[in-house]
This record gives sequence, C-alpha cells and structure tokens, in this order.
Amino acid sequence: MIPKFPRASHHLMTMTERPLSIVDACHDPALFGPWFERGDWSAWFTFLAALFGLPMDHKQRTLYRQATGRRGTRTEPFSEGWLVVGRRGGKSFITALVAVWLACFRDYRAHLQPGERGTVLIIAADRKQARVIFRYIQGLLENVAMLKPLIVRMTTEEIELSNGVSIEIGTASFRSTRGYTVVAALLDEIAFWRNDESANPDDEVINAIAPGMATIPNSMMLALSSPYAKRGVLWDAFRRWHGKEDAEALVWRADTRTMNPSVPQSVITRAMEKDEAKARAEFLAEFRSDLESFITREVIDQATRSGPLILPFDRAIQYAAFVDPAGGGHDEFTLAIGHQDDDTTVIDAVHARRGVPADTVAHYAEILKEFGIRKVTGDKYAGSWPADEFQKHGIEYAPSEKPKSGLYLDLLPALNSGRVELPPDDKLVNQLLGLERRTARGGKDSVDHGPGGSDDRANVCAGLVSTIGKRKTVVPGLMRSRAA
Repeated sequence: MIPKFPRASHHLMTMTERPLSIVDACHDPALFGPWFERGDWSAWFTFLAALFGLPMDHKQRTLYRQATGRRGTRTEPFSEGWLVVGRRGGKSFITALVAVWLACFRDYRAHLQPGERGTVLIIAADRKQARVIFRYIQGLLENVAMLKPLIVRMTTEEIELSNGVSIEIGTASFRSTRGYTVVAALLDEIAFWRNDESANPDDEVINAIAPGMATIPNSMMLALSSPYAKRGVLWDAFRRWHGKEDAEALVWRADTRTMNPSVPQSVITRAMEKDEAKARAEFLAEFRSDLESFITREVIDQATRSGPLILPFDRAIQYAAFVDPAGGGHDEFTLAIGHQDDDTTVIDAVHARRGVPADTVAHYAEILKEFGIRKVTGDKYAGSWPADEFQKHGIEYAPSEKPKSGLYLDLLPALNSGRVELPPDDKLVNQLLGLERRTARGGKDSVDHGPGGSDDRANVCAGLVSTIGKRKTVVPGLMRSRAA
C-alpha cells in the first residue's frame, strides 16, 4: 500500500499511516518515485534493504550474499556501511538519497540540546567532489513538494532544515570536521582521499568525526568509493568485515554493471584493453594488486632530523640545489638546497611557494646566491622558460637528465641505507609517504604520487639526492647531528 500523506505542514515523522521505509519512498510518486521510474534500480533497492534492515525476497537475498559474502540478513539498520562499487554505478545519487532520508525522516530532537543542531556531513577529498552529492540532495529536497517546506536556508555548501538538522559539505580534514554533532557522515570516494595535513587522512578524519556521533544513538556512517590500492580504511574495512556474519558493519562490494546495467559493456571492454589493472578497479570493483607504497614511515622517520627545519648557511660547505618549477595554481614551485657530509646527503632546506612564477624565480635566485649557488638543476618543465627566467638573475639552469620516476628510484636505496638526512617538514614527509610504486605488465617499475596527491617537495629532494650523488662533493668532519 502506498502511504497517504496529510498536509505537508505536519512534521514528516507523523505523515504516514504506517512506518515508511526508504525503499517505500523510492516507489512513492509523491516522494522519490519519479527519479526511479527509468532504469533498473533493483540492485540498489537490495542494498538499501540490507543497510536499513528491511525484508528481502529470494532474488534480493541472492544478490545480498554475492555482494556482502554473508548468508544471514538482519532486521536492524546498520550504523556503519562501506560501499565498494565501480565507477558510474550510481553510488553518489544513492548516497544523496540516504542523506535526505536520514535528515528528513528520522527524529533526532530527543538527543539534541536546546539550540544544538544535528549535522549530516558530506565529506570528500575536496569541495568540488562533495558538491556532486550535495547537488543531488538539493534536487531531491527542492523537487519533492512535501520536503521543500522543511528548507529554512540554503547556500552552496549548507542546507538548514526546520527539524533541527543541517546538511553540510566538507573536505577530508581531521581539523575541519571536529566540533559537529553528527547524525550522519557520508564519506565520498574515500579510497582517493589525499592531503598534506596527515599521512593517514582517511583514518584521522573518521577518528575526528566519531566523537560527534557518540551522543546520537541512531547515527550512521556510510563510506563509498570505487576501490584503489590495498591500503587505507576502505581496504581495512573490506579485509576485516566482508563475508563476516557477525560484523557490525555492512561491507558491500559490486561491479558497475551489477549496480547500474545501463552502463554499456563496450565502455568497460575498451577500458580493460587500455589499462586492465585500472579498469578492474574502476569498473569491476577489485582492489589493485599492482600498486604498493614506495617508502615506509619507519625509513622516513629514521632519515628525518629532529630540527631545525632550515639549517644555517656555512661558508665551509659547498651547496647544490634542485628546483621543480610550477606555472601557478595548486602546484607549489619548490626548491631544495643541500650538501654532502661524509656519505650522507643533507637536505638543508626545502622552500615552497605559490603565485606568479617569475616572482618565485626572483625570490629563489636571491636564496641561491646567499648559499653561493650559481647553477641549479631542475625538472624538464615548460621548455626553455625556467632556464631563461633564472638566467635573468644570473643563475644557470640545467634540466635533469632523469625523469621524476627515475629520481625516486634512486632515492629509495639512499634512504634505506641511511644516506639521506631530511628536514622535519610535515608536508614533505606526507608526500614521500604518498608515493606509489606501480609495476607494469613488462615488469618495469614507475613511481609517482597517488590520485589527488602532490609531490612537489618530494620531487626536489629526490632530484637533489641524485644531483649531489653525481657530484660526490664530500666535506669531511662536518657531520651534523640529526638531533641538532
């Protein structure tokens, strides 16, 4: 029976003649039904039934066992769910649906203090990504006649509802997610979260959110992503709970076409022909086995001095430098200065700037001259522009003979053997930890940062180690203590 709704001015929790489920709402033309009239959404209705503890028929239970590895179902909603689904599978829209359902059809007032608001947090690697789900949420609220009156205020990043709940987008930062009373946390594309604040942003963001959910008994966390490497919280959740009958978290893994049959098989076939390892992750929802972390934290911690961040200039030392030019925007224009001390390459300083590239070159030229450096090695970038610009300031620019990946492959043995001293630069450390080694079909290794990551500081350090290693300029007796 389709529920009958009284006037929209009544609170949504009292609108139905019987308890309304999220799947009922997806079939109701007065609620979300119009969005599900086209296409085959049956797999998603099965997922929603599993997440919210709803009854399933035989066909749904078969898919449930295939996607979760479990045999038994449960009649209570899960408070934690992990969606490992291929690209274009429809997970962003379903997540928006869940957000609207939790915000509008659950009553949190008994758990909120006077003036306190419950928040549905939509978190992604950046705001642009988070807005994809947020726009779906806006569309659902504004186009359902019985939900639209709940909207009190709407901005590009927040929707305030009259029932004491706000829906807000944020980024994967453990700092900016603190302080909320969280009724639901929806974590988008969590396998690809990267930033320069933390070596483990996914783990630390979840740890920052958890206290905000502690006072809401029926709160829910839903993390969703196509899979990537076998690391991070998504992989940990899959490894720990997929197929475990007694797991308190629901882990659902399914390929793109299982969840969205409208995606042409030809698209997937072409992707497989181009890059099978990547396509198997993106469309078949398989964690990649061709990727591994390049440098361990233990090696980096051992190589990092306790201080200072920048070592002072010493006239007795012959310095070298490496630069990684950038054309503005998000990337940093970076410079590393260092020297050889016995058998150790010491990174004295790492500088990073954003802004007008010509201004950065002028600034760096002054620093280089202060260290007695008249020749700098750099990344092969933008043709002759860096060489021409540095030449204006009396600095010779020599392009690196090796590509970035080759520099990293040289850096690893030097770090592993304790022949590099790094500055205590948190962003540098996290960029080094974010480097990935990829093995191609022919067995050749390449190294680069992961999706959404950056490696500007790591690149100049690797380049400097390679440059100084070629020179083998040794100044004996000047070994600096890592504890200095």
